[in-house]
Parts: sequence; C-alpha cells; structure tokens
Amino acid sequence: MKITWLGHSSFLLESSKGLKLLTDPFDDTVGYKVYEENADIVTISHHHFDHDYTTKIKNNPKIIDTVGFTDTLGVKITGISSYHDKIKGAKRGQNIIFIFEMDGFRLCHLGDLGHTLSKDDISKIGNIDVLFIPVGGNFTIDGKEAGEIAKNIHSHIVIPMHFKTSAINFPIEGTENFLINMKNGEKVKDCTLELKDKLDEYDVVKILDYKK
Repeated sequence: MKITWLGHSSFLLESSKGLKLLTDPFDDTVGYKVYEENADIVTISHHHFDHDYTTKIKNNPKIIDTVGFTDTLGVKITGISSYHDKIKGAKRGQNIIFIFEMDGFRLCHLGDLGHTLSKDDISKIGNIDVLFIPVGGNFTIDGKEAGEIAKNIHSHIVIPMHFKTSAINFPIEGTENFLINMKNGEKVKDCTLELKDKLDEYDVVKILDYKK
C-alpha cells in the first residue's frame, strides 16, 4: 500500500487494489494544497475546518465521522472515542481515533488527540503497524506527550503530523521535541511511503515531506 502526506493531518492511503482512503481533509485557508481528486472513503476525526473539508473531493466518497466499527468497501475501520483537549472535550470537543485494516496492515490515525492515553485506551488500539500522531502541541498533544504515547502504542512505523512547516502559520511546534523523545527520526524526502513487506523494527520515525 502507499501512504501520501498531503499536509497537516491529512493522508491518502491507497491499497494495492487502488482503493483510496483520505483522512482529515483541510480547506484552502490552512496553507497546503487542497485535495481535489478521487477518494472512496474519507474519515473525519472532528469537525473543524482544517480536518473536514470535503467539498472538492470527487467520486462521492463514503464519509465516516463516528465511533464504532464498519467494514466499508473491504476496509475494516474502527473509530475510538477520545478528546481534543485535556478536560474531556470541554474546550475543543471530541476527537475520534481511527484504526484502518488495509492490505494486511493495521494503521492508526490519532486525529487531533489532546490528552495522554490510558492503559485501557492503548489496549483498545491494539497492535499497530503504522501510527499517525500529532506532535505540534497547543491544539493537540506536544512532542513529549506524543513520544510517550508512541512508545506505549509501540507500532512499527511512526509518522508525525500536525506540526509546523513553512506552508502554515499555525502556532504549533515542529518535530524537534518529538524526535528528542523518540531518539530517532528519518526524513523520507518524499511525500510518499510504500509498504510492501512485513515490518520488523519498532518505533521507527519517518518524517514525510508534504505534497506540493
């Protein structure tokens, strides 16, 4: 399968059969290039402008924005309830953690998670191959918190998201603090990462470039 980072918290996941799943699409005020191509499935972790813009997506995709389990077009998707802040949603509302099962891989997208995860939360998430985790702080968990959560989930690959880049003016941090806590990090120098074989290593941080 192929993973493409569009910027912010938005990724395009393409299966070996050509199915396209899009996460958290943003509008044109964010700074990255808006997605205007086909998608079969779109998941939305929460309804804020930088995570739920579907107007220009083609192919009339299936929108998933609720917790629970679905088997959509052969993709098993589990939504787990969480919060956008540290006070149970009182400040910024709820957030959905999504787990996708595609091409034999389990991928977890934490959305705009705003708090640390309990042992019960970690247990619900289970074994993960690829973890998409916000690291920028302010609106989400910060680099230190993200490092602790990533180590607890203990996925094979960790892909940071929702951090400061030259394309955006959001008051959030870059990846530096997260990398200090993870003690590793590889810049892929591409917006795309392909998964072909079984993954053996754990907690390997891959920093993707965003799609221009």
